[in-house]
Amino acid sequence: AMQGTLTFKDPVNLRINGKFDGNLEVRGNLTIGPSAVVTGDIVGDHIVIGGKAKGKIIAKEILTLLPTAIVDGEIFPAKLNVTEGAILEGRCCMLHDFLNAEELSRYLEVDLTSVMEWANAGKVPAHKDGSGWRFERKAIDAWVASGKVG
Repeated sequence: AMQGTLTFKDPVNLRINGKFDGNLEVRGNLTIGPSAVVTGDIVGDHIVIGGKAKGKIIAKEILTLLPTAIVDGEIFPAKLNVTEGAILEGRCCMLHDFLNAEELSRYLEVDLTSVMEWANAGKVPAHKDGSGWRFERKAIDAWVASGKVG
């Protein structure tokens, strides 16, 4: 079994076939094979799950659950493809192209106060929308990737 955190800043084609405990952060394609068991949070662009996954999953492009998938946790997909037979125990919140302040605080896992401060100070890419703010998810992803957060 592998443990720890795997982070790939550049697009990869990664496949996991065994047991993995820890967090995965991947650009590009991540496949969790039918015999794999992953426990931890997963962030990726294109994620395909054929095995067991327990934790929070953020798929910035698409999440595909194969017939052999067993997912236990919260999923946040931009697009979702669930094949008949797949099992999802938990919550699904679709990622939208635009997020409000509350959604952004959940997406970045920071408190709402920080998000509002960043928006008001012009630190984060944001559009004024009436009395609130709108954030474009792809602009936020680019901003996070550039290391400007915090």
